[in-house]
Amino acid sequence: MNRLRLALPKGSLQEQTIRLFKKAGYEVTVSERSYYPRIDDPEIEAMLIRAQEVPRYIEEGGRDAGITGNDWLLDSGADLVKVADLIYSKQTLNPCRWVLAVPNDSPFQRPEDLEGKRIATELVNMTRHYFQARGIRVEVQFSWGATEVKPPVLADAIVEITETGSSLRANNLRVIETVLEVKNHLLANPMAWADPWKRQKLENIALLLVGALAAEEKVGLKMNVPRAKVPDVLAILTALRRPTVSPLSDPEWVALETVIDERTVRDIIPALKRAGAEGIVEYSLNKVVY
Repeated sequence: MNRLRLALPKGSLQEQTIRLFKKAGYEVTVSERSYYPRIDDPEIEAMLIRAQEVPRYIEEGGRDAGITGNDWLLDSGADLVKVADLIYSKQTLNPCRWVLAVPNDSPFQRPEDLEGKRIATELVNMTRHYFQARGIRVEVQFSWGATEVKPPVLADAIVEITETGSSLRANNLRVIETVLEVKNHLLANPMAWADPWKRQKLENIALLLVGALAAEEKVGLKMNVPRAKVPDVLAILTALRRPTVSPLSDPEWVALETVIDERTVRDIIPALKRAGAEGIVEYSLNKVVY
């Protein structure tokens, strides 16, 4: 049997990634002490690997493909195929950021002010490139974790990943500049990508994952509308395409169905009701494939 060896990120992205796969149609089960999740597709062999290490193991051929961020891809320098962009993070669908941060009471206001200073980070290579590109000489030190507590005693500044900024604020740090915005990717080993079966399998997975992410911020709406009121209702709706309009047994009425942004629903439903729509039903979506 053909089999795709897939690396899933262990750590902060693990839970959200497994939830995304479930929404895409794959049931993934993780045992407490196992690094080999069970997946209900016999053609996929999944393995949990720290996001930092995913690019290296894909490049070396230990895995055919996997999911990790562009931060670890760039930091590793691995030459891999980007199959799909997957924009999500631990808590939200917004990208995380690697930021340059210093203590609130420090005198540093710009990256240039850190000339000759110590920078602690897990993202060592990218941080070096960041400062070298600006002609700023700094000492970049690898941080094994708890990076936020190191300034000002163990480092003068840090480059750390943040989603909401709450951890930085809790440790009395302020952001000087964004170093890198993180985008997750489905990545493939070039040799695996050249294999027709593996490529098609990866394209299928990518289509479903991207569709699942697209559905996260969408909902479906269906309703009954008097024919005479259809223009008024259509003027309110913003759809992916044109809304579907279907005849009902009563020739004076039609059924209308569409997909809209979830954040607009609370404003649109009352407006639809006032415009003449009845029997309005909102429902969640698993996938939206463009």
